[in-house]
Amino acid sequence: MFQKHCFYSEFRLQAYCVVSVCLFSSPVIYKMPPRIAAIRLVSSHREVYEPCDDSFALVDALLADRTNLIEHNPKICMEIGCGSGYVITSLILLLKNEVPGVHYLATDTNPIATRVTKETLQAHGVDADVICTDIASVLEKRLAGSVDVIVVNPPYVPTPEYEVGMEGIASAWAGGENGRTVIDKILPVVDLLLSEKGWFYLVTLTSNFPAEICLMMRKKGYASRIVVQRSTEEENLVILKFWRDKDEESREKETSSSSFVSQFSKSLSSLMEKQWR
Repeated sequence: MFQKHCFYSEFRLQAYCVVSVCLFSSPVIYKMPPRIAAIRLVSSHREVYEPCDDSFALVDALLADRTNLIEHNPKICMEIGCGSGYVITSLILLLKNEVPGVHYLATDTNPIATRVTKETLQAHGVDADVICTDIASVLEKRLAGSVDVIVVNPPYVPTPEYEVGMEGIASAWAGGENGRTVIDKILPVVDLLLSEKGWFYLVTLTSNFPAEICLMMRKKGYASRIVVQRSTEEENLVILKFWRDKDEESREKETSSSSFVSQFSKSLSSLMEKQWR
């Protein structure tokens, strides 16, 4: 069975600190990268998906967008499909010293994953409401139109349809035909949950046809861009960001033209060329 491929090391551990050094009577300030979840503190279980290339790419996208996220000043942040808790913990650590009063939530259909996420949060000294549910089924009415940031690393691996929704760790990767079965279920839920200023970060593979996903969201009123593109031996990852676009005229022009997918493909090709230079 094809599974999400995973490589990680302790070299990904990052600490946040500022060191002042006196050199020739002049202070020099060295600022380390913002803190994210430490792999050694991430809890694990054989039935829970561990942090891998896709998890790291999603956190790297949040790191790349951190200044914007701080200025965005979110009040509610949510991860759908939290797994080990690595991503939601990293998001909290990225924002907690800069954006006070944020309410964090995380969901997963795997009850063991919700337990593991709680352990990861506790190990890092941070907190979130962790709920065992399918996508966000128990939260849709209560949170409709109020979530400012949603992050999702969905089951995206192309698999037979019967594998979708299986119990245990298989639920973390089995994505059905083109890896889109679960993604296509998540998109309308995200549309319902996001606030007017809401941002949505999504992990996809090129085999998921991300251009089609962007076009679907465009027709719902969302603009999009590629935040991170990463190629490994096993997969080509594309991290997408979506937000509501108020320019209806521009949206109608783009969605009525076949050039949308062509333009997206050009952008992706350009990013891939830069990566391999």
